[in-house]
Amino acid sequence: MSGAPNNLFTYDKPTCHNFSENAHDALLDKNLQTQLSRITREGFQQKRKNAMDRLDEFDILRDRAKEIKSDVLKNLDAYLEIFEQNVIAAGGKVHWAASANDAREIILKICQDHNAKTVTKGKSMVSEEIGLNHYLEQHAIRAVETDLGEYILQLKNEPPSHIIAPAFHIAKSEVEDVFRQHHTNLDSGRDISEPKQLLNEAREILRDDFINADVGITGANMLIAETGSALIVTNEGNGDLTQSLPPVHIALSSIEKIVPTLEDASTLLRVLARSATGQDITVYTTFFTGPKRTPDLDGPKEFHLVLLDNGRSTTLGSEFSEALRCIRCGACMNHCPVFGSVGGHAYGWVYPGPIGSVLTPLMVGMDEAHTLPDASTLCGRCEAVCPVRIPLPKLLRRHRVRSYDAGKQSLLAKIGLGAWVFVATKPKLYHSIAGFKVRAWKMFAGKRTRFSWLPFLGGWTDGRDFPAPTGKTFMDLWKQKNK
Repeated sequence: MSGAPNNLFTYDKPTCHNFSENAHDALLDKNLQTQLSRITREGFQQKRKNAMDRLDEFDILRDRAKEIKSDVLKNLDAYLEIFEQNVIAAGGKVHWAASANDAREIILKICQDHNAKTVTKGKSMVSEEIGLNHYLEQHAIRAVETDLGEYILQLKNEPPSHIIAPAFHIAKSEVEDVFRQHHTNLDSGRDISEPKQLLNEAREILRDDFINADVGITGANMLIAETGSALIVTNEGNGDLTQSLPPVHIALSSIEKIVPTLEDASTLLRVLARSATGQDITVYTTFFTGPKRTPDLDGPKEFHLVLLDNGRSTTLGSEFSEALRCIRCGACMNHCPVFGSVGGHAYGWVYPGPIGSVLTPLMVGMDEAHTLPDASTLCGRCEAVCPVRIPLPKLLRRHRVRSYDAGKQSLLAKIGLGAWVFVATKPKLYHSIAGFKVRAWKMFAGKRTRFSWLPFLGGWTDGRDFPAPTGKTFMDLWKQKNK
């Protein structure tokens, strides 16, 4: 991600502190707004609902998924030891990485030990978290993203904007322009105006890399303690080619991805795809257990599993430990009105949306990311759709308290909050001021039902109209009902 545009982040240079400016730019970006409208227009929300409606026991499965992940977090050390033993028993090697730098160095050494020049990669948010591609390139190793969305972003030199649809913010016409710019060995007069044509071209270009790669690197959606297996879910099959064709396979995973048994993995699979894309199950669900065995027709000669902590063990013992239940489905961001308005890049680091607003301050520090917990309406939709029932609004409020205690609010915010507390703790004063404001609003609005511009509210009216008050206030209706 080196050389990314100034308004984008790199793994080691977050722009979380600029969330307000990033969000303002995103609201004015018409192309981005068109792409973001697809969240509701085409899909993620409705597809999840349809998938949930097809499965009567969906909420029961969510409860069980929460129990599984909660049990893992309570006994993580034991499950990790069991997992390590079973990976080794299957012929694999386990590497423990306390920090991002440790993980990068471990992976680099494995690649250098095998004289690797080209590495193919499946989609991995953890590899984005540690800046792996840039690090390998610094050491003369070419890393090739093979997920179509990640491949497009790599050509554009941009980070992902969504954890399951990394190039969600990019229009089809932009992809065509990028392919013509980079695939200069192909016929300049070719027709690649349709998605299928773009897909076929990417397949053609990536085929040689799949075949000739010295090392394949994937993430892992789950790590199964019972068998020492790692599991990935994909819709393109690139993960299978990445892990099975090269002579060396490296799976990079964070430590909380453990599940105890294959049955537990099955339970989580039943809520994962339904929550993420509205599918009953992803097109490819791939288990890999150690390197290729004698009777196997394919597979790597060596299998390495890199387990990354990077601050998670500290979070495990904190008031934010419930965030580690996350299975990276993206449902919280698909239903978040803030993410739906500004997109993922505005958050300024690897993990966007509500879960990112909880995790990022823990991973890059409150000094950098103190603005993110405020990037939420606390409407609760994120918690309502989370397949492992993470109480995201509660965790965001806890971060807000930490931010306030650390003195991160602006002077204007402190004055405003102080004024609100003064009024809100005096009911008679509150009701009289509220009543006066409503009457004044109604007089000012006249027959209008909405405002396209208001002084001091440009942050709202630049992107949408402000509704004028109509009818009686809630308190008036309450008094009327309880006469």
